[in-house]
Amino acid sequence: MNPAAAVVGVAAPGGGPRRTPSTGLRTRAAALAGGSAPLLVVALAVSMHLGSAIATELFGRVGPLGVLWLRCALAALLLAAIFRRRALSLPRASRTGVIALGIVLAAMNACFFESIARVPLGVASTIEFTGPLLVAVAGSRRPRDLAFALLAGLGVALLGSPSAGIDPLGALFAFGSAACWATYILLAKRLVGTAEPLPVLTFTLAVAALVLTAPALATSGPELWDGSVLAVGLAVAALASAIPYLLELVALRLVSAATFSILLSLEPAIAALIGLLVLGQALGLVEVAAIGCVVVASAAAARAASA
Repeated sequence: MNPAAAVVGVAAPGGGPRRTPSTGLRTRAAALAGGSAPLLVVALAVSMHLGSAIATELFGRVGPLGVLWLRCALAALLLAAIFRRRALSLPRASRTGVIALGIVLAAMNACFFESIARVPLGVASTIEFTGPLLVAVAGSRRPRDLAFALLAGLGVALLGSPSAGIDPLGALFAFGSAACWATYILLAKRLVGTAEPLPVLTFTLAVAALVLTAPALATSGPELWDGSVLAVGLAVAALASAIPYLLELVALRLVSAATFSILLSLEPAIAALIGLLVLGQALGLVEVAAIGCVVVASAAAARAASA
């Protein structure tokens, strides 16, 4: 019998009976697909923060805003080149919303890049992650959700303690990024209700690049057009934008949004590990405890929301 024919449920050669997959086979296939989702989420988080770590190597040459401009502009071009018409089919009614979203994205990433220029990558990511966490628990009256918020607040407070030794301006930029991320989530959720996510993302990145053009050119100078800078910028655009967003879309097809949120809670810890391995940013016990508080609070909040 032709095994492929049996799996897809068509007649085998010779007029044999039509066969369909067993329930057990479908269950195992679904479990295998769902089991790959954690690897995808880890991969997208590693890609995102590896790109951010590489970006810091260019800060001394073109500054954080110059690197960020390259990331947004080149990522938009990459998405348009890969998906072509699908990436450019934005409804007219969504254009105003995309402009607002692009401005917020530019502010969010500018704050984050200015932050990682001053504090370790894991610390900046941990503070920034409080933005979506607070969105998740906002408006809830359940005591456990308040407890999750307090646990995350404890982690942030630990980062602000004298023993942590975190640069105040870097922390302030990270909080700015957190506020922008929360705003971005609220705007994007409304926007993708009437438009496909891919063109929304492509045009949002393009708007962000446009917003950042003047300050990037003013702070970067002619070295922004150096071949080596453009090559690293392309790598940052691919690693920190194009690849993780593609992996995110695949992961969301395999698991529920709630499960995806739980898995994404590992992001601050992954950022800390990337900072250690790539940038040599070793963290003390206080910083590690703070990251642990935020990771546990975020995962618990996402799990509770799915219950």
